[in-house]
Amino acid sequence: MIFRINTVVAAAATFCLVSTFSAQAEDLVFTLKNGTNSDLSEFYTSPIGVNEWEEDILGQDVLSAGESVRITIADGRSVCEYDMRFEFTEDSDLDTTTDKANLCELGEYTITE
Repeated sequence: MIFRINTVVAAAATFCLVSTFSAQAEDLVFTLKNGTNSDLSEFYTSPIGVNEWEEDILGQDVLSAGESVRITIADGRSVCEYDMRFEFTEDSDLDTTTDKANLCELGEYTITE
């Protein structure tokens, strides 16, 4: 009888562990291309409906004109619709730009002037 109880407990623990892993959201991965003539200094995203921007994804890096970078959003959320904010270097004549996109459906997003 002890063997059966341990087997049931082990099976229940395994089920809970598998359920936890399958419920986690996958990372959102896409390529961001700078199709402008200016350097992109900051790139922010946040799910639509969230009133604050997440941290700058580029950090201290700059995405030069014409360059691309692979972006991974690993925020644990299972949403696809994101607001995006693009800020350019001080010597640029471009203003801060915002946009919305379904990032799950995109393989690539190009910012243009």
